[in-house]
Amino acid sequence: MRAVLHKDRVKVRIVRSDRKGRPEGRVVEIVERPPQPIIGRLLQESGIWLVAPEDKRYGQDVLIPKGATGTAKPGQVVVVELTEPPALFGQPVGRVKEVLGEVDDPGMEIEIAVRKYDVPHIFSDACIALARGLPDKVRPQDKKNRVDLTDVPLVTIDGEDARDFDDAVYCEPAKVGRGKGWRLLVAIADVSHYVENGSAIDIDAYDRATSVYFPRRVIPMLPEKLSNGLCSLNPDVERLCMVCDMLVTAKGEVHAYQFYPAVMFSHARFTYTEVAAILGNTRGPEATRRKERVPDLLNLHDVYRALLVARQARGAVDFETVETQIVCDESGRIEKIIPRTRNEAHKLIEEAMLAANVCSADYIAQGKQPGLFRVHEGPTPEKIEMLRNYLKATGVGMTVSDDPKPGEFQAIAAATKDRPDAQQIHSMLLRSMQQAIYTPTNSGHFGLAFEAYTHFTSPIRRYPDLLVHRVIKAILAHRKYQLPVLPIPGEAHAKLAKRLLKNNSSRLNGKVADPDLKIKKISPETLAWQAAGLHCSANERRADEASRDVEAWLKCKYMREHLGEEYGGVVTSATSFGIFVTLDAMYVEGLVHITELGGEYFKFDEARQELRGERTGIRYAIGTRVQVQVSRVDLDGRKIDFRLIREGEELISRAMKDKGAPREGGGGRGHGDGFASKSSGRRSGHKDGSAPQERQPSAQPAKSAGRKATAQKKSRNRR
Repeated sequence: MRAVLHKDRVKVRIVRSDRKGRPEGRVVEIVERPPQPIIGRLLQESGIWLVAPEDKRYGQDVLIPKGATGTAKPGQVVVVELTEPPALFGQPVGRVKEVLGEVDDPGMEIEIAVRKYDVPHIFSDACIALARGLPDKVRPQDKKNRVDLTDVPLVTIDGEDARDFDDAVYCEPAKVGRGKGWRLLVAIADVSHYVENGSAIDIDAYDRATSVYFPRRVIPMLPEKLSNGLCSLNPDVERLCMVCDMLVTAKGEVHAYQFYPAVMFSHARFTYTEVAAILGNTRGPEATRRKERVPDLLNLHDVYRALLVARQARGAVDFETVETQIVCDESGRIEKIIPRTRNEAHKLIEEAMLAANVCSADYIAQGKQPGLFRVHEGPTPEKIEMLRNYLKATGVGMTVSDDPKPGEFQAIAAATKDRPDAQQIHSMLLRSMQQAIYTPTNSGHFGLAFEAYTHFTSPIRRYPDLLVHRVIKAILAHRKYQLPVLPIPGEAHAKLAKRLLKNNSSRLNGKVADPDLKIKKISPETLAWQAAGLHCSANERRADEASRDVEAWLKCKYMREHLGEEYGGVVTSATSFGIFVTLDAMYVEGLVHITELGGEYFKFDEARQELRGERTGIRYAIGTRVQVQVSRVDLDGRKIDFRLIREGEELISRAMKDKGAPREGGGGRGHGDGFASKSSGRRSGHKDGSAPQERQPSAQPAKSAGRKATAQKKSRNRR
């Protein structure tokens, strides 16, 4: 392992299995060494220059020759280019390629994250030149063959800090069939009109695949002239849009829909807070200021309630999760972390976007054209079995079938919402689900309980939405859309698609398939769509990881100012090596290592997802309230340690009562060094519900499993 680095592609021979039956291997060949910059801090030890990688997965310091440090100074964060790879008896050697600055400089955490996760953050010269040549406003020739909706009072509803507005809505009562209903218009920025297939802007957008959101900064998918200007549905200006025009019944079912390109004029820019206040009090000051738009908002609220009835009828999973928002000052330092509550306005827009996305998926399927669906498959048999064991162990009295429907999960969530361990149960329900992906093979959306679902509503910040717009336009024009030549070689393109097929071979068409056999039968066009789906899915994960990394850095810096302070908190995860606790006041998560839980042996109960003390019977499970002290913060490792200072009288008394034994006197408490978790960054859910419904639970316990062994190794204190 000394001769390889993180991200190297290697060939491995399995040589034996350990006591637990896990295979152990040996690296026999380094197949590929991708060129990769390494970010770290420049240090000087005994006259030797070296860079300690910020990403601990690299595992080795990089030696820097005296003449290769450039203008960098000791302690600064730098980007290193490798000049010599590691060897069995030699460290990697490199040169300083870029100096990012001091570790405490404002925004340094973002500069590190975009390079650490290889997030494209500089537009190509060709892209910038092409964007500069675009018009500043809608021209007369742009309006040709478009429906004029400038007289329709469409409005945008977004957060206070939103800068790009890619959706607008309008609703009015309408007769649907013989009954009452509504006409709902969802207008989405027509990005595809300005971003031509295969253009320089398109290539850069595909490379990024998504906008990346950090506290106080966004790395957009499109140049600012498009994302905040020409494509953004700003108020009181004409904008081009694609419209999903729907008729919705009183039961919340979409009776009919149509798509068409249009030109619109946003009549108002609302915030969620403002709309929620108007809906809560139509005679309040907010409603008085927006008197002309109040009837339209009430119509939107009516159709939302109908759509909500349909959502409940189909059994879509809807867990209430706590989202947090980091509030920073001008220098980028955290001032506070506050919960982000979803009000009626958030839910109203979410349901409207869901309806438009479902219509988009149906339209593509009806048009018999390939496209990217947003697929969220049901839980695997292994996860179903784990969930059943957990529900049985906790005495829920309900279970899931072999082929569960979303309604079964929602029924369990509803039946347990008033239990003291409701948070724990809902967390386990979420953990049993899979991640959503982009793929041309439609397998439905389990969490939202849709037979077909795609992303249509955010083409400014998501490339799959842009592709969906292009496919819909092609169907409207009675032609076939051809994917652009993607900016990766054909051979690599095929490898990507083949890897996707191998990873999902057991799920293709619900059967176990031979990946190589499938490759032979699949068309080049489908192969290209498979690769595009894999690329967009992977970059979505990359963006999430980079955002979480920045939030973890900021939270660690924030908690360094609170070392030694005590807080109440709730156990959010239990593992074999300790418990993760989220503080009530801060919404920050850290680890209480098992050595900090007291002078007894604790056993991890996987079925119940809890740690139980063998002597006292005291239990630590998700939802258990504890009192902790902030004991250590590791900024470089994004780790926070807590020390348990009091279990609480109820925990001990309940445990002793369960054991049927008299309460014992408290013994001495161990104060080992402890190990910490990566602070979890909770991102806000998007308008179409994708984040709350599809987000996987934190993978911190799994990632942290090796910490105990790693921390026991002796390491230099370089900082």
